[in-house]
Order: sequence, then structure tokens, then C-alpha cells
Amino acid sequence: MNWHAWLSDPFGLTQQWLFETVVQPVMFAAGMGNLLEDAFDATGWLLVGLIQIAVMIAILGPLQRWRPVEPVRDRQAVRVDVLYTLIHRLGLFRVVLFFALDPLFDMALGRVRAAGWGTLQLDGLWPGVTDQPIVTFLLYLVVLDFVEYLIHRGQHTIDWWWRLHSLHHSQRQMTMWSDARNHLLDDVIHSTIVVVVAQLIGVPPGQFIVLVALTQLSQSLQHANLRLHFGRLGERLWVSPRFHRLHHAIGVGHEQVGRPDVLGGCNFGVLLPWWDMLLRTADFDARYLPTGVRDQVEPDPAGRVRDYGRGFWAQQWLGLRRLVGRA
Repeated sequence: MNWHAWLSDPFGLTQQWLFETVVQPVMFAAGMGNLLEDAFDATGWLLVGLIQIAVMIAILGPLQRWRPVEPVRDRQAVRVDVLYTLIHRLGLFRVVLFFALDPLFDMALGRVRAAGWGTLQLDGLWPGVTDQPIVTFLLYLVVLDFVEYLIHRGQHTIDWWWRLHSLHHSQRQMTMWSDARNHLLDDVIHSTIVVVVAQLIGVPPGQFIVLVALTQLSQSLQHANLRLHFGRLGERLWVSPRFHRLHHAIGVGHEQVGRPDVLGGCNFGVLLPWWDMLLRTADFDARYLPTGVRDQVEPDPAGRVRDYGRGFWAQQWLGLRRLVGRA
């Protein structure tokens, strides 16, 4: 049995059981039997999310208690981050995307193919690779991670996008739950770009789920309240909690050095720090600095600090107000 079957067979059996036992009866009761095929796919994402949360609680939680960077004093802020994580990991956000954006995706991709721009099978550019699922998986991982780097850098350098993304950086108590703390509109933009690119380069659905799950788990580790680095070599192979915490540091991760009024920052890599190294945005400083956004801790000339909100809905509303220049 190859590695792909070893992973997919138990997952598929569990997905089938969860669908037939829980999801399918709910769909019939809600009068949505016409969406059973889509519901089965959604059950896969639900299962992935449950596995991720189990790993976070069983492994990342004890690691945080073992070597925390700082004591957690604002537990309300952490509870809000837990809510964000549940929304994203358990598929609620994807359900919204399905009903709101899937028809648009299908229409756009249909027109692209009708115009003769068929989906590019990236692994087809390398003869023989299709017979090596590990190689194709790594190929897609590298390509999509570069796309993630470009998206992340755009979130920090394009003014209107930063007004949304700054919510993610407003967490002063970073924990393993903080990765999902994003404005929903920011998430829609980000997810749309990734899904479209994945479709255009031909990422198989099964591999796409694994890629997303791996990325999300790695990001949960990166945001953990954990004093951990991967050593001189490891820091340059995979993004560590220390490398990413510097990206969240006040005055370091979201502005140009010595120019606090100019957007910028460092350490935009999501999985691989290679892009930061190649494009000169890497900072391997060993410090564990306080996290947050400068304008929420340093008063402006009028003596005011920016409010990013305490609860989920307040954060979403204030993000929209920042987007139109009203907060």
C-alpha cells in the first residue's frame, strides 16, 4: 500500500461514516437533499478541521504550557480567537464561500476554458512526475506557498488591504488559536486567490485538502505562545514560531525599518522562509518581542489609540470602518 492510500483510505472511511451518521440526516431534515454531493465534500473539510483541533489541543496546547513566551493575561481575547478557529476549521466559513462564491468560480473558470485557456496541469510539465504523488505534492506545495507569500506581502503593502489585515496583527496575546483571527472580507479575498490558482494549475482535490490542512496546522504552531526555534539551518527551511512572531512584533512586522508611517515589514513566508530570503524580507533576529500594531499602543498626535474591538462582531465592524477610512 502506498503512502497516499495509507492516508486516504482511513480518512475516506471516516468521512463516509460521519456523512451517513450526522450530515446526511441533517441535510434531509433541512430539505436540502439536492445538495448531498456537496455536503459529502463539506464533510471532508469538517473532518480535517476536527483532526486539526484535536492535534492543537493534544500537542500544541502542552507545548505552550511547557515553554510559553509570556503569561496569558487577556483570556477574553484568546476566547475570541477560539471562535474564529471554530468558524474556519469546522467548515462554517467554507459553507458561506460555497453559497456565495462557488457559482462565480464555476462561471469564471468556464469562460476561461471556453476561451481555450484550459486548466494547466503543472505536474504535466515534468514528465514522469504524475507517477510520483509525493513529488507532485511537494511541487504544488512550493508553488502555492509562493502565491501565499505574495498575498501576505500584498496584505502588508497595499493600504486598503492592510486596513483589513491589521485585525490579524492586533492580537497582543498570540496563541495557537490566533492564526484564524482575520477579517472575513480579508479571508474571502485570500481564499479566492488561492482557490483560483489551485484550479488553474491543476491541484487534485485530495492533495488540495492535505495542502490546506498542513498549512493551517503549521500556522497554528507559528502563532503559538511558544518559545521555540528550529536552529540555524531549520529556521531557513521551515517557518518557526520565533520567525513568525517577529512578523507580529510591534514596529517590526508591518512597517519599514525607521519609517513607521510606511507600510512594509518582514517574514511574510507562510510555510517556507525561502521567499523572504530570496526577496530580502527575512529577519532572523532571535528576540521574542511584544506583538500588536503600533497605533493600538502608541497615541497619535491627538492622544488617541486605535480600537480594534474586543468581540468578534466589533472587530468585523471596525475593520469595515477602517477600510472606508472611518476608524
